[in-house]
Amino acid sequence: MTRNGRRAGPVEHGFPHLDTVRAAITALFRRLSYEGIRTYDTSFSPADAAFGADEDLHLGAHRVASAIVRALRLPDARMVVCFRAMEQAATVELTAGPEYFIEVNDRFRTHRRDLAAALAHEVTHVLLHRLDLRFPLTADNEILTDTAAAYLGAGWLLLDAYREDELTHQKLGYLTPEEFGYVLARRGLLLGEDLSPWFTSPQAYEAYVRGRALAQRELHRAPLAAADRAERRRYARDRRAGTAAPGAPYRFERDPAGDARVSFPCPVCGQRLRLPVRGPVRARCGLCRTVLDCDT
Repeated sequence: MTRNGRRAGPVEHGFPHLDTVRAAITALFRRLSYEGIRTYDTSFSPADAAFGADEDLHLGAHRVASAIVRALRLPDARMVVCFRAMEQAATVELTAGPEYFIEVNDRFRTHRRDLAAALAHEVTHVLLHRLDLRFPLTADNEILTDTAAAYLGAGWLLLDAYREDELTHQKLGYLTPEEFGYVLARRGLLLGEDLSPWFTSPQAYEAYVRGRALAQRELHRAPLAAADRAERRRYARDRRAGTAAPGAPYRFERDPAGDARVSFPCPVCGQRLRLPVRGPVRARCGLCRTVLDCDT
């Protein structure tokens, strides 16, 4: 079974896949558990991704692929990398293993700077295949793969491969640059990691900043106690009405006893939390263990 590693066409911006991205983060927590996610606490090193112009092409490709395998905790997976003319950046044959065959676009013979990014997407496909984690639709499954690569520490390479100026027009992966930034920021908020110094592409860094801003805003949405005054006023108005305004991240419902409660996604893992509507309360997410100060 072959999976593609690049979407053709103009570079898309913004957050068009955000619902799927959030669902992918939640799916990772559910499949790997909080403890499992924490084992990916070290992002893939820029030194391991580096590929010198004088390094043997095939030996270097296998060296980088093996390093990504180790970073994604696939100790018994062997990657065989070859190059050929193709439309996609790369593909991988998903089999029972332990040997997997990755085909990479011929252009990476000379554009070696981004070879690690193409390999990161394909090796993540192998990881998800081993975990038996997938979404029903192919397009959503590719979003899952990019999200997993970024959230587990290797996908920053895919964002850094984004360059867009008068001479260059390139993006790898299926997420928009801003969505990659959002996922990387969500990872950083969990692990205390800041990838800002690692980006070599100015456009990638700018997209990371935009994605990080959205991730940080989600930490200040009602009914979280850190919500700003305007957000609190909107929440209070909706609470009195007993229904959330369109686009609100929360909704009101009744528990089996008929008492009001509010449900909203955990800003760390996305699992939906349900709390009684009764004022200040501390809530602990059962999936990611985050303790949240709320004012319901």
